[in-house]
Amino acid sequence: MPASPEKIREVIEQYVARVATGTTDQVLALFAEDATVEDPVGTEVRTTRAAIREFYSGLEGLEQAGEVLSVRIAGGQAAFLFELRTRAGDQTYTLAPIDVMTFDDDGRITSMRAYWAEADMSVS
Repeated sequence: MPASPEKIREVIEQYVARVATGTTDQVLALFAEDATVEDPVGTEVRTTRAAIREFYSGLEGLEQAGEVLSVRIAGGQAAFLFELRTRAGDQTYTLAPIDVMTFDDDGRITSMRAYWAEADMSVS
């Protein structure tokens, strides 16, 4: 039986919060052991735990804030829009990707694909 929509929504909220302000280990705890990550779509798919760790470790320690804007959940899968704001010096970089995820029966992420391009980032 797929994870409940409530559980999936909870994981999505945790994911955005942990990507913004958590540690790499906290983000990885949300993923199944055999998960894949493609961020952004069209780049090489990360298929090993080590590759996924390397990807998320680049976010650790940045001054960021994140917010879930919209979520759609169906059949153990979800698509959601969120905003990630990263402060670097006197500039703020804002990106609002659409992520598509699949989940196992326990609510752990089995795949993540992020839809965004450089043109989607704003700087203020």
